[in-house]
Amino acid sequence: MAGSVAQADPVTFRSGVEHTALLELYTSEGCSSCPPADAWVGRLRQRGELWKGFVPVVFHVDYWNNLGWPDRFSAREYSQRQRGYAAAWRASMVYTPGFVLDGAEWREWSRASSVPAGGKRVGVLEVTLRDRVTAEMSFAPVENGTLPAQVELALLGTSLETKVAGGENGGKTLRHEFVVLHHQVEALTHDGDKWRATVSLPATTKVPATALAAWVTSGDGRPPLQATGGWLTAP
Repeated sequence: MAGSVAQADPVTFRSGVEHTALLELYTSEGCSSCPPADAWVGRLRQRGELWKGFVPVVFHVDYWNNLGWPDRFSAREYSQRQRGYAAAWRASMVYTPGFVLDGAEWREWSRASSVPAGGKRVGVLEVTLRDRVTAEMSFAPVENGTLPAQVELALLGTSLETKVAGGENGGKTLRHEFVVLHHQVEALTHDGDKWRATVSLPATTKVPATALAAWVTSGDGRPPLQATGGWLTAP
């Protein structure tokens, strides 16, 4: 069932001035190697650095869908996004589970208890949802020479379960956290010492959106300059 993201009270998420890491996972319900990675991301909910030290987003790809199980959270757009990374790395193929940390391939996740954090002072990213369908964003960089071009925003679903009836995970119940339910990119405009954008969000998503993530970059394929996010409903 579709879940509404509309709510009257505004909510604001604000990063610190130091860089917040963006962690992306590319996964699929049709991939038998993916549940351990999904579970690892799920444990990040318990980390105190969540939203301030790092922001996790999980993209479900669609290239497993014709192998016995159609992933309800998958989208061609997400597969293309992963292929864009692979092209930038000059990799010959994409794979799941695949982690991307601040725009770079990250294979050390299985030996880590959390996401590597800490970085230089880059600026403050702030996102305010006025009515849960309109997001106002501003980024104030520390250095005047920083030229952000775009902001990306994702509505996320958490505590999700799927009973898989076919494919490599047939018969299993899979649990998901930080699933991207909606993703979009908007250009930023320069306004004094800040860069701003206003984003219109869908009134509904596949399941209720329980969290939000946002990040700014200098352009397509560039590492994120800053990220922020938080819970839309109590975790």
